[in-house]
Amino acid sequence: MTRPRSEKIDLSSTAYYHVVSRCVRRTYLCGVDRETGYDYSHRKGWIESKIKQLSEAFSIGICAYAIMSNHYHLVLHVDTDLALSFEDEEIYRRWSMIFPKDAEHFKRLTPTEAQIQAKISLWRERLQSISWFMRCLNETIAREANLEDELTGRFWEGRFKSQALLDEGALLSAMVYVDLNPIRAKIADTPETSEFTSIYERIQKVLKEKAQKPHIPLKSLKQPKNLVPFGYQSQEEATPTIDFSLKDYLELVDKTGRCLRQDKRGAIDESLNPILDRLNINAEHWVEMIKMLETGFYSAIGTERVLTNFQPHLRKRRPKVVRQARYFYQAA
Repeated sequence: MTRPRSEKIDLSSTAYYHVVSRCVRRTYLCGVDRETGYDYSHRKGWIESKIKQLSEAFSIGICAYAIMSNHYHLVLHVDTDLALSFEDEEIYRRWSMIFPKDAEHFKRLTPTEAQIQAKISLWRERLQSISWFMRCLNETIAREANLEDELTGRFWEGRFKSQALLDEGALLSAMVYVDLNPIRAKIADTPETSEFTSIYERIQKVLKEKAQKPHIPLKSLKQPKNLVPFGYQSQEEATPTIDFSLKDYLELVDKTGRCLRQDKRGAIDESLNPILDRLNINAEHWVEMIKMLETGFYSAIGTERVLTNFQPHLRKRRPKVVRQARYFYQAA
C-alpha cells in the first residue's frame, strides 16, 4: 500500500531529500528506442533546463542531480527560511515564473486584500513544497515528450520516490550515489565525462575558473550558481551551503568511482579514511553503501540515533533500516 507523501517528507526533521522519478516507458525517456533506433537523448537537456528554471523560482536548492536514460535523481534542499522571508511581490513574481497565466488571471479578478493574502500564503507554501516542485517538473516533461511521440497517457511510472537525508553522512552519501549513477550504469568512465550530472557541472566550472585564475585556491573559486555550493560558514551567514569542502567532495567522488569501476569490495583508498571518519561512516562498507543506497534504507538515511528520532515515519521498515544503519555507520 502506498504511503502518504506527508509521512515521507517532514521538513521539521530534515531539509534534505533524495528523490527519484522513473519513466513508465522505460527506455523512451532519454535513451535510444531499441525498436526504431531513434535517439531521445536530447530530452536530457529538457530535464536539466527545467530543473534549473524551477530552482530559481522555488525556495528549493539543487545539491546533486543525474539524468539517466529511463529515470533521474535529485538531491534537494528546502529553504523554508528563504520562503518565509519573501515579500508578497516576490512571491507573485516567482509564481508567475512557473504559472504566468494563473498569476495573471488572479490579478485580473481584482481580488480583495483578504483574498490576496490567502493566495499569497498558498503560493508561499507551494514554493517550498517538494511535491509541487516535482509536479511542475514531471508534468512539463511529460507534455513535451507526449507531443513529440504523438501519444497520450501516462509518461511517468507513478509518484516520485523520496528518501529523507537525516545527517551529513546521509547527505554526502546520497550526493555521491547520484553523481556516480552514470559510472555505476557503465555509460561513463569518469566523473568528468558524466554529462547531465551535477558532478560534471561542478568539474567543468572548476576547470573554467582554474583556466582563468590558475593561482586561486580551489576553495576560493566560484561554483555553479544553480547548485547549492560547498563551503564552511558561520552561524551568522544566511546563504545555504553544504558544510564540506569542494576539494574533499571531488576526491570522495573520484576515488569512490574508481572503486565502483574496479568492482573490488573494500578497495578504498587510504586517503578517503579521514573523510569517511568525519561522516561517521564505516570505510570498509562505503562502496557497498553507495551501491545499496536506495534499496537498503528505504525512505530515510542516517545513523541509528537519527533514525530512531524519525521512527514515526518508518513504520514497519524501522528494524531493517536500523540494522543497515548499524552496519554502514561507525559505532558512536
